[in-house]
Amino acid sequence: MTSYRIAEAARLLGVSDDTVRRWVDQGALPVTGDSPARIPGAALAEHVLKDAASARDSSDRLSSARNRFTGLVTRVQIDGVMAQVDIQAGPHRFVSLLSAEAARELDLQPGSLTVAVIKATNVIVETPRERS
Repeated sequence: MTSYRIAEAARLLGVSDDTVRRWVDQGALPVTGDSPARIPGAALAEHVLKDAASARDSSDRLSSARNRFTGLVTRVQIDGVMAQVDIQAGPHRFVSLLSAEAARELDLQPGSLTVAVIKATNVIVETPRERS
């Protein structure tokens, strides 16, 4: 059974170690009997799903895209007809290439609140290589 140290769980969730400890103390996350405490991977996955469900987008539009990340624009680079927009959403950084016209119409500039909506046909999954 996969399990994670509190610091590892915090890094995966994008929160502080103290936040994970509070969740453990409140009973929101179980721990194994190991020392130091470890959080079972299945319980961590269940917690993430519950958290994601409670943070559903409440916008007034319907979309087939399920991957929505609210964040801040950190950089806008307009060059001719194209623009590159960097968005930081929690621990995730997204780079979007769009027309310069669209970037201007959306008035994108550093500090702008945005939602990065991702619709992908391919997702690559990687796991860490076991070390001996």
